[in-house]
Amino acid sequence: MHWHEHPDGKGFWSVVGHAALTEINRDTERFSSETGGISIANHHEEEGGEGVDQRGLNMLYTDPPKHTRYRRLVSKGFTPRMIGLLEQYLTHRSIMIVDNVIERGECDFVDDLAAELPLQAIAEIMGVPQEDRKLLFDWTNTMIGMDDPDYDGDPRAAAMSMYAYSNDLAKKRAVDPQDDIITKLINAEIEGDRLNEFEIDMFMLLLSVAGNETTRTATTHGMMALLAHPEQLALLVSDFDKYMPTAVDEIVRWATPVMHFRRTATVDTEVAGAKIKAGDRIVMWHVSANRDETVWDDPFTFDITREDNPHIGFGAGGAHYCLGANLARMELKLIFTEILSRIPDLAMAGEPEILRSNFIAGVKSMPVTYTPGAKVNPEPYTKKPGEIINQ
Repeated sequence: MHWHEHPDGKGFWSVVGHAALTEINRDTERFSSETGGISIANHHEEEGGEGVDQRGLNMLYTDPPKHTRYRRLVSKGFTPRMIGLLEQYLTHRSIMIVDNVIERGECDFVDDLAAELPLQAIAEIMGVPQEDRKLLFDWTNTMIGMDDPDYDGDPRAAAMSMYAYSNDLAKKRAVDPQDDIITKLINAEIEGDRLNEFEIDMFMLLLSVAGNETTRTATTHGMMALLAHPEQLALLVSDFDKYMPTAVDEIVRWATPVMHFRRTATVDTEVAGAKIKAGDRIVMWHVSANRDETVWDDPFTFDITREDNPHIGFGAGGAHYCLGANLARMELKLIFTEILSRIPDLAMAGEPEILRSNFIAGVKSMPVTYTPGAKVNPEPYTKKPGEIINQ
């Protein structure tokens, strides 16, 4: 626990250890997501902030019992059974993604391989037509990349565009129900309680960002790590079934796509010897806690065989544990298996371009080359995910 002074006079606690971070993350009574939000800065107090004030509205920006109610209503679309039933569909999409580039002998790993599966999965789950997925890609890039000069769009405008798109989609589903999550959200009910229109729109915005950017980032950092550690790459390829489960968790630990989340102390309290005052900002550095020497042996070594890997890439447990963790794990398993089994000599063709951000460990571009291969050209997959889920 370290107090960080700030030029604006609004300092904050940096939480860098695994144990302290876990304690704070799980204690929603002493440490609030709703009071000040999840970003270091109080964007809701700033003129021209990056979007609408999401406190109390977006699930990330709520505390129990409000968060518990919200989570119960939206979790119906993210059960382990539902994710398992989607695997056949996403396996087909993985084949098509590699098919689209394999004859070229070169591509941008981020745009052409890492981004496509999570983007297509989220588009299908949400009920967004595949031809509109580029809209999601551009809007989420603008929202996440607001500190990067290469993204010169207006993050507030991007958020409002995403919000308006989701709102319009929900209205269409109200009169024409489909087998997708937005239809489920409209009709989700527990003991007479339902999500209101604004809550549905805010969850769709959250889903677009969280389900797209984070898995893309983990995929890219995972490939960078495997290429930098050829012995680990060879081990994984030697037996996907044996090593993929632990490899996926090591990739998430190594990448830590979301580098920090913030909480606000609701009372005077103490953590790890630090005297915290009510109202203090507390920034939990996941990227540091995932390399805590008291938790992992050789934490700066990339090791796909780690059996005991209590990483916090999906959160540190408790109320805010990632709803999409099972989906992300499955997507990583599928895309790495497809890429590495069909493109065995993939290599970097230039330095990756890193996103300028202290929030998302994003990679904007990573050129790669490989020996051109043949398409698989699988039979068209006509069954929609919703049909699989409801069978």
